[in-house]
Amino acid sequence: MHIRHLAATLILFAAASAVPAMAQVTVLDQAQDQAAASAEPPAPCGTRPISIARMAWPSAELLAEIHARILTRSFGCTAEVVPGDLAATASAMGSTGQPAVAPEMWPTRAVEVWNAGIEAQMLRQAAPTYAETQLEGWYVPDYVAAALPQPITAADLAAALPTISDGNPVRFISCPPDWACSVINRNLVAAHGLTDLVDLVEPANRFEMDTLLAEAVSRSEPIIFYYWAPNAVLSQFNFLPLDMGEYIEEAAQCLARRGCPSPAPSAFAAEPVVIAVSEWVFTEAPQVAGYLQRASLPLEEMNAMLAQLSETGSTVEGVADRFVAERGEVWEPWVGAALP
Repeated sequence: MHIRHLAATLILFAAASAVPAMAQVTVLDQAQDQAAASAEPPAPCGTRPISIARMAWPSAELLAEIHARILTRSFGCTAEVVPGDLAATASAMGSTGQPAVAPEMWPTRAVEVWNAGIEAQMLRQAAPTYAETQLEGWYVPDYVAAALPQPITAADLAAALPTISDGNPVRFISCPPDWACSVINRNLVAAHGLTDLVDLVEPANRFEMDTLLAEAVSRSEPIIFYYWAPNAVLSQFNFLPLDMGEYIEEAAQCLARRGCPSPAPSAFAAEPVVIAVSEWVFTEAPQVAGYLQRASLPLEEMNAMLAQLSETGSTVEGVADRFVAERGEVWEPWVGAALP
């Protein structure tokens, strides 16, 4: 009886001792779960305002205002638009991390400060600013394109031009003679065998260039012309680009020289234009960085906005508001999962 009583007592003691231990474990688990549930998720915009450089030309102004609106609306960021300049902005981003974003950075125009910021791991490219990297080329009005072989290529012009101009030279409207593109265009005309088939016109300035284009279109005159994007002119009229063929570096280098001995066809060199982002955005605000990595804009969208901006009474802010309100199919994929 004594042994059985002692064993029973030990069993009861062990059971009694286990209850508080299990209770402590349960309370601890509950406390951890509550702490995890009450913890705030990482702020999508980091802990500082997202400052966006607004460069002093229309396309960059529009992009700064557009990104500020989308980051505020879709991520809840405090987005600040600040004045910017290529070299000064790249230098500041590479040394201080501010501004956080430069939506239209042209690295080749500020090579030294851009490379210094990259080497210091203070800034990087998030994505190309525009979906297309070919920003220069030859164009024709739609009524000329309709009379040319499809697809429209610069290589076909020598055979096609006599059929659309009654054998007369077609005006080729180039750029002002003191611009580098004028040399390239002269050499390209020779490279494509067009010297006797076109009347090369080099306007004195940008205003005369645009005036000549508008006058030719109003008369439905068959013309070829050089232009670049983004630009309002390409959206204001029904202009179509010619396929310039592939880019061949050796040929392109010769085309850029006044004394090119043997001009050969080549497309214009692609111009890198990028969304520059300070490195801290990738570590502190990865959702914003992801958005910027998807935010390449089709050139035709920017051309259309620049055309809107040229309308009487238009403002950068108003055109940016209109883009966000009406062109969700373009920018919502940039936002991705952050969009409610």
